[in-house]
Amino acid sequence: MIEDKVVIITGASSGIGEATARSLASKGARVVLGARREASLKRIAEAIRQNGGQAVYQTLDVTRQEDNDRIVQLAKDTFGRVDVIFLNAGVMPNSPLSALKTDDWQQMVDVNVKGVLNGVAAVLPVFLAQKSGHVIATSSVAGLKAYPNGAVYGGTKWFVRDFMEVLRMESAMEGSNIRTATIYPAAINTELLATISAKETLDQMQDVYDKYGISPDRIASVVAFAIDQPEDTTINEFTVGPANQPW
Repeated sequence: MIEDKVVIITGASSGIGEATARSLASKGARVVLGARREASLKRIAEAIRQNGGQAVYQTLDVTRQEDNDRIVQLAKDTFGRVDVIFLNAGVMPNSPLSALKTDDWQQMVDVNVKGVLNGVAAVLPVFLAQKSGHVIATSSVAGLKAYPNGAVYGGTKWFVRDFMEVLRMESAMEGSNIRTATIYPAAINTELLATISAKETLDQMQDVYDKYGISPDRIASVVAFAIDQPEDTTINEFTVGPANQPW
């Protein structure tokens, strides 16, 4: 059941995060929004409240552990508990390895890997104490198969795949009642391409998204479906993309 669940969403200022926040709030969830762009968070939270939903927000840099800790505390202070965290923040500045865009490599590791670790480190003590919780993470189809120009991005998303699977297994073994879901989106129309600075790579990716891209609402509906399962049921993986994209 979604109604009254307290859901933290990272990367909530646009795209999949924004769509999920609006969708869950419309179904009665109490959403806690985090991202770096405060103006966007404020706009989304106000729109949710105007439509009768419950939402609070906080600026969040997922690479900073203290920011992750603060948003978990905000959820507890405002709504008394945390039921779900959706680890959705991510960047995709793809390029050929030969371009040696090492700053981009480091950024992907910091956001896509350390951001997930920081979020889980912040929320896991709460979930363990209450013996319930749901961790949902956005990976990518690049976390399932290799793509040229996506070596580092794909590596970070393969990490998410492995990490989330081990979290699921350990939670089952330890009896902590923590559920997990990992989502592998294909071409979803978000701001993700804006992080690509390698022009040839950007042009190639833009062509793919122009041809196949679908709305982030499609991922929001998958998140809602995962949350809405009975508490004794985990659906741990969803691969989602355009029906006409041969990813």
